[in-house]
Amino acid sequence: MRYAICLLPLLLTACASGGWGDGRVAISTASNGQEFGGATCTVMNNAASWNVTTPASIQTGRAEGELRIVCNKPGYRTSELRLPPYGQSASSMGVGLGGGSGGVGVGVGFSLPIASGGGSYPPRIVVNMHPL
Repeated sequence: MRYAICLLPLLLTACASGGWGDGRVAISTASNGQEFGGATCTVMNNAASWNVTTPASIQTGRAEGELRIVCNKPGYRTSELRLPPYGQSASSMGVGLGGGSGGVGVGVGFSLPIASGGGSYPPRIVVNMHPL
């Protein structure tokens, strides 16, 4: 029983999940708060690049670095948006051993860093564009 309690932190860590979403990102463009379509956008991260016409939806999968979106449309200035992934986190798991006799205890411990998720991008992104 004593050894089962020592394994509890490992079991709990193994059951943790990130739950960061499905990796789908909807991209649209707007000016003065009014959404419009027809802008040509290049969407890229460290793993891939997509060329889309707004409104569009892409499947990015797991977040791979900063998401960069560059949009162009005749009559508008080129707009660029850079978004870091959100929800990235790392935690530590501590394991300790204790022992001793009588009222004296001796403890030895160590900590292992554990990444709990790669993060994700927002599910909906609106790129604001300004007229020329």
